[in-house]
Amino acid sequence: MVGLDCQKNTVGRFYGLPLNIRKNPAKGLPFALGQGGVNVARKRKTMDGNTAAAHVAYAFTEVAAIYPITPSSVMAELSDKWSAEGRKNMFGQPVKVSVMQSEGGAAGAVHGSLTAGALTTTFTASQGLLLMIPNMYKIAGSLLPGVTHVSARALATHALSIFGDHSDVMSCRSTGYAMLCSANPQEVMDLGAVAHLAAIGGRVPFLHFFDGFRTSHEIKKVEVWDYDELKSMVDMDALHAFRARALNPEHPVLRGSAQNPDIFFQVNETRNQYYDALPAVVEEYMGKVNQRLGTNYQLFNYYGAPDAETVMVAMGSVCDAAEEVVDYMNAKGE
Repeated sequence: MVGLDCQKNTVGRFYGLPLNIRKNPAKGLPFALGQGGVNVARKRKTMDGNTAAAHVAYAFTEVAAIYPITPSSVMAELSDKWSAEGRKNMFGQPVKVSVMQSEGGAAGAVHGSLTAGALTTTFTASQGLLLMIPNMYKIAGSLLPGVTHVSARALATHALSIFGDHSDVMSCRSTGYAMLCSANPQEVMDLGAVAHLAAIGGRVPFLHFFDGFRTSHEIKKVEVWDYDELKSMVDMDALHAFRARALNPEHPVLRGSAQNPDIFFQVNETRNQYYDALPAVVEEYMGKVNQRLGTNYQLFNYYGAPDAETVMVAMGSVCDAAEEVVDYMNAKGE
């Protein structure tokens, strides 16, 4: 996740300070120079956060099960459009897109497709995400590398609201999904790739989210991934192992059985090793991204004065605004 911290009337983003820092004009984030990477030159295109998420997701996706809900609909719509136009993913195939009749159906299709050995993605928000929760428990419990991209939106309580908070994604904390937050369209492009790569390499499904409207519909000039570059970072051994575990009549296995408490909890505990290892897996793929782009993505990054007296930790679109406040207040000697 992206954090922030507000010190001494300065705010810092928990984007840790390297020795050499400057602002990346495309992201408005600090990034390290001289990381020893290849510094891949990427094309820059004007797009919103939803388009950035759809672009990176399409590369890794073989099956997309979709159902529209504001403000995430653009991600599903673009995936469907690109598939119909014959656009290829990183494996040289158009994505198979299935439009379901509800988010519950989309989540069930994601579960089934992953169980059959296909890299599968969906997109949603708000109440739509809540309808996916039962299948999210099953997907995480089976250690399947699915990714759900969410443009976070308020849940309806006394009234419906289409505007952003994190009440939807925070409702998913106990599902077993890893959660990764992006602060702006450029991070959506870059950290969206980390979510897919870490899901494959770490065997834990990811919920990659960003603020609805504030980021999903924010239009910026974004540096765009080339699909061959993304493919070069995929752990192909982990991908082949995932496919080998797929349901197949040639090597049948029993799944989804009922277990008594003694067995159920022992088996549940065996999954902890994957969660214990996951932070290092995410850091590994952030490092690969950093090597290629000269960025400084970390689990938490720090921004602000090193002698801060007040620290603010945050994630999402507030981070960029907080950095501007830090710069303003530091410039005034505060």
